[in-house]
Formats: sequence, C-alpha cells, structure tokens
Amino acid sequence: MTDVQTPDLTADERSRRWHALAVCLVAGAMTLLDVSIVNVALPSIREGLDAGNSTIQWVVAGYALAFGIVLVPAGRLGDARSRRTVFIWGVGLFTLSSALCGAAQTPLMLAAARVLQGIGGGLITPQVSGFIQNLFKGPERGRAFGLFGTTIGVSTAIGPLLGGLLVHVGGAESGWRLVFYVNVPIGIALMFLAARYLPRAEHGPKQSLDPVGVVLFGAAMLFVLLPLVQGGQDSSLSQRPWWLMGISVVLLAVFVAWERRWAARGSETLLDLSLVKVRSFMLGLGVGTAYFAGFTSIFIILTLYLQQGLGYSALEAGFSQLPFAIGSATSAWIGGRLVERFGRALVVTGLVMITTALVAVDLVVPHLDGQVGLRLAPLLLLAGLGGGLVISPNITLSLDEVDPARAGAGGGLLQTAQRVGSAIGVAIVLALFFERVRSTDGDYADALSYSLHVTIAFVAFALVMALADGVRRARSD
Repeated sequence: MTDVQTPDLTADERSRRWHALAVCLVAGAMTLLDVSIVNVALPSIREGLDAGNSTIQWVVAGYALAFGIVLVPAGRLGDARSRRTVFIWGVGLFTLSSALCGAAQTPLMLAAARVLQGIGGGLITPQVSGFIQNLFKGPERGRAFGLFGTTIGVSTAIGPLLGGLLVHVGGAESGWRLVFYVNVPIGIALMFLAARYLPRAEHGPKQSLDPVGVVLFGAAMLFVLLPLVQGGQDSSLSQRPWWLMGISVVLLAVFVAWERRWAARGSETLLDLSLVKVRSFMLGLGVGTAYFAGFTSIFIILTLYLQQGLGYSALEAGFSQLPFAIGSATSAWIGGRLVERFGRALVVTGLVMITTALVAVDLVVPHLDGQVGLRLAPLLLLAGLGGGLVISPNITLSLDEVDPARAGAGGGLLQTAQRVGSAIGVAIVLALFFERVRSTDGDYADALSYSLHVTIAFVAFALVMALADGVRRARSD
C-alpha cells in the first residue's frame, strides 16, 4: 500500500499538497518542542509535584526513549499501510498524553504519560519526511524539506523561550502544566485538518510488518539509549551502565541476520538493508547523527550557563537564544531552495559557519563580564544561519537516492540516528559541564568553554562526513 502520487496535478491538487505540508510541519514542531521546552519547566515540576531527581530525569528520559524506539517501526508502518492513518493516530495519542501530563497529580503519573507522549511523537515524525518524499519532486522537494528543516531548527531553539514564557504566565508551582496543555487544542485541530488535507493511500496487497524485526530493533535501540539517559543529567560518565551497549550490539547482529532471512522468504523487512549500499544515505546519516550530537547540547549548556551561572530567568535565557532561531529559520528556508543547485557544498558551508561561531563563543565567553546574552547574539545568529543550511539540505540529499516507497522507513532511520546522536551529545557534554563546574568551584563560564570543545568536535566530524559525500558526488558526476 502506497500513498497517492499524481503525475499531472491540477491547481487545486498543488494547493492541497502545501496544505498537507503545513499540517505535517505543525505536528512536527509540536513533537520537537516537547524535547526542549520541558527542560525549562523542570524546576517548576519539581516544586509542583514534590518530585525527586530520579523521577524528574525520567520525565525527560521517558519521552526520549519512547520517541527513539518507535521511529523506525512507525516509518515502516506508514510505508506498509497508510501514512495518513498512522499520522492521525499519532497526533491523537500525543494530544491525549499531553492532557494526561498536564493533569498529572504524581511524579509517576507524569513520567508514564511522557512515555505515551514519546510514542505519539515517534508515530508522527517519520510520516512527515515520508509525505514530503511522496508529495514533492525536484526543486519543490528541496523547498519542502527546507521548511521542514526550518521547523526542526526553530522548534529546538525556541523551546526554552516558549517554556520560560508559559512557566512565567502560569506561576512557579503550576506553570509547567501549561507546557503540556498548550498541545491539546493544537492537536485536536491537527486531527481534523489531517483528515481533510492529507492524501489517502491506495489499497493494494498488505505488506508484512515484520513483527520480529520490530521487537529486535526496538530492544536494540532501548539498550543504546538507556546508558545515555539513565541517572541524573549531571551524573559522571563513568557511572553510566555502558555494558548495556554490548547487549545492543548483539541484538543488532541478530536483527540483521533475521532481516536477511525474512527478505529471503520474499517478505517485506522493517529496514531495507540495501540502504547500507546507498552511499549518499549512509554519509547523510553520519552527518545528521554527529551534527545533532553537537547541535542539541548547545542550548542546554548555554541555558545552564545563563540561568545557574549568571542568574538569568528562564524567560531571559530563552530570549538570549532567539538569534539562533531567527538565523536558522531564515537560512533553512533559503537552503531548501538552493540545495538542488549547490548540493553538499551548501551543507559544508553551514557546518563551517557553525564551527566558526562555536570556536568564537569558546574564546570570548571566559572574558565577558556583563550583557552576556546581548554580546553572544551575533555569534548565535551566525551559528543559526549555519544550522539552517545543514538540517533540511542534509535530509534532502540523504533521501534523494532512496525509493519513495521506503521513504517512511528511511526517514525514520534518519530521525532515529538524530535522536541517538542527541542523546550521546547531551550525555557527554552535560557530564563534562557539571564535572568542570565542580572542579572549578562554580566557574560556569569555564565549564561552558570546556564542554564546547566536545560540541565543536561533533560538528567537525559532521563536516568531515559532508566533505566525503561532496567529493564522492563530484567524482560520480
């Protein structure tokens, strides 16, 4: 079963495609905001529910775990059945669980609802890239992915600002509830709009959902993510249960063996193992994983530096990161229009800009003695402009040689890699940040500079991968 594609579109059909994209992007923004917006609300949650550190950590970790585990199976489900149906069910679950989060009376109830919310987000996200891959072609696909990249960049960067604003409006004890309740009216509206604008699927022979592959892959991702989210955000890296990674490696080996056996029987597999042979996809996967490992951690350590180190309020810290969001939104929209023309060179340019901005932040932060947010604004704007040239063009270039019928699974794998990259980056960078704070007796500026070294290394590795793909493409032309 595949989504409808019409070669010759009427003006009304072209208009409906962009309406469908708008629905997808709003839903994608809603799920991505909940990755970063909750961090600002954690002190309010701790006070409002009298929650301990371990439970608070699982409010964050439960969402990340469920989100990361569900992505690939959800993409496969959308490919095999109907992206529209999976999307609507995902939005429904996300909306219901958001209401449960807002109404939670105990820390355990909130953590459980966050797991459900993560499952809903995981169902939604791969359908977005799948719809774009099926509904758009050529330059239009680049523009659509450009808007998707804008959504990713802005949602991640503006999360702390929106969270700080909602907590400020709702008050210290119950402001955190607004962070979740705000999703409810948006989700209800999205369900109606999705039913109206998203294309239905053609009915044909049902494909296998590969249930054994789903369980094996989900378990492998669980054991990859657990060491990264287990324990407090400031726990030492040496205290993480890294031995679980060994179980993950074994499960992935069993998964690959099963997929080959399942494919030999003529059945559809969870992952198309031929994707490994698509060089553009694998190099793009590496770029996305490394970039998100650095990209996501930037906002967390910057927020900690501003709030805990300099005494900024949550709202002030969020406003300080606004230049990044503005830069990212602007360049992502432009990058989507230029990716067909410049290809990997666009991604390389963006990564160079980010690296330059982060190195400059590393150099100047220890010497700032006032108006830090204002003085960092030009550098954060430069980093945002670079980030917008990375996310959406990389998705476009990673999927341009992938069969559109496998776009959901391919997009889900890209998103899973990004989530794993984010978890790796946050775990390592935060651990180093807090260790430096302790060893320097509370020098947050030095801790920010020190942890930025790892962030820069992640972005530099993404740059190497992008250059490798650029060279490969130049030789094949």
